[in-house]
Amino acid sequence: MVAWLPAVAQQAATPEASVATSAGSDAGGGDRVGITAGMVEAIWTMPGGEPVTVTRDQTPGATLTGDWALTGHDCPPFCIQPLRPAPGVTTVGELELIDAMKAGETILVDGRTPDWFAGGTIPGAINIPYTQAVERLAELGCEPDFDGEFDCSGASRVILFCNGIWCGQSPAAIRAMIEAGYPVDRIQYYRGGMVAWRLLGLTVAGGE
Repeated sequence: MVAWLPAVAQQAATPEASVATSAGSDAGGGDRVGITAGMVEAIWTMPGGEPVTVTRDQTPGATLTGDWALTGHDCPPFCIQPLRPAPGVTTVGELELIDAMKAGETILVDGRTPDWFAGGTIPGAINIPYTQAVERLAELGCEPDFDGEFDCSGASRVILFCNGIWCGQSPAAIRAMIEAGYPVDRIQYYRGGMVAWRLLGLTVAGGE
């Protein structure tokens, strides 16, 4: 069963221990922390058709802990990523991602390895690890041919993300997809990734 957890007050960011320590309830009984001044929550549809409500953690004093709070990840491999992983790719923030998911015309792709995905992801995301980005293009609307190549003229609009600005998994996936023929104008990159999503206290799917 999928558990909907707040994204902050994590004990650790390792895939095995990314479990929230609070239920995200507001002791004051109200919505102290909105997504924007005019948006308390956002609702969109999961890949299986069920609706999900995304809010921000209402716990006073909640903070990031564990690996999510570290500022000195080893580089390599955890190096700062450019604003755009490839020419022509549009980089988006949280509000643009939320708007795209509410509109229902974009596939949200978590490009991390399955252990990271299992530790918690953005609600509605599907897991296509960066190592499988090309071989699974059919799931994103591309048609394979007999030569092992893809016709991506009917490709879906996608947003890819991984752990954040020090994570190269989704940028690597994006570059591989483009090289395989995926239209660059149908790819967006959420550079903030799970670090920024958790820092803002936005709902995280999974993690238990």
